[in-house]
Amino acid sequence: MLLAQTLEKLTQMKLYGIVKGLETYDKDGQPSDLSFSDRLTLLVDQEWTHRENKKIKRLLQGGQFKEKHACLEALDYRASRGLRKSVILELAENDWIKKHQNIIITGPAGAGKSFLAQALGNHAARHGFSVSYLRMPKVLFSLVTARADGSYLTYLKKLMKTQVVILDDWGVSTIGEQERQDLLEVIEDRHKVGSTILTSQLPVAAWHQYLGGGIVAESILDRLLHSIHRFELDSKDSLRKDDKLSSEILTQDGQSGK
Repeated sequence: MLLAQTLEKLTQMKLYGIVKGLETYDKDGQPSDLSFSDRLTLLVDQEWTHRENKKIKRLLQGGQFKEKHACLEALDYRASRGLRKSVILELAENDWIKKHQNIIITGPAGAGKSFLAQALGNHAARHGFSVSYLRMPKVLFSLVTARADGSYLTYLKKLMKTQVVILDDWGVSTIGEQERQDLLEVIEDRHKVGSTILTSQLPVAAWHQYLGGGIVAESILDRLLHSIHRFELDSKDSLRKDDKLSSEILTQDGQSGK
């Protein structure tokens, strides 16, 4: 009865890790030679682990990754891609996030730009950083919508507070003067306070023209390219073809009962 009351109080205090630990001890028992402080340490460790797992799950869900299986362990390092494992291992330390540096990933369609960006984002989320995956056309549309409904400043603040923002498909859609101004606000707010990953089929040399030239374009690029890590991916054969072939093989195997 006393344990039940204690568990109820712990549940009300949302100490679910300790609750689970006590329930396990009550069911399976625990070593009798443990001191009170040792038992307390074990319970606190269980609570900490429970909260960390819950936090990581929340961060991964908040990232809204398009490719759920994207992770650093799944990256393809074939020689023709121009992706070096030593560079990825260095980025896996997450110092680039702590230093508020950016990552630019360029290359043709199917080279794996989006997968790499989301793999880096997934790794960041698993290490406790807030991440948001966004496609550029959607960001530009959201900024226009936010201006119309009065949530513009709130949207900017949300982007500013996110530690890693992934902007996928940079340069895939046309951009007008108001959108360039809005984009400058986003980049300016995040400059030296957050990290941004951009993927684009456009080479960096073409970005100034894409942004319409002039002072606004120069301001955006000055902040984006201030402190960056660059990947120029290449692939003679689109990685999407590999994915499609794998799917077809799996489907055939499933149909044949293998």
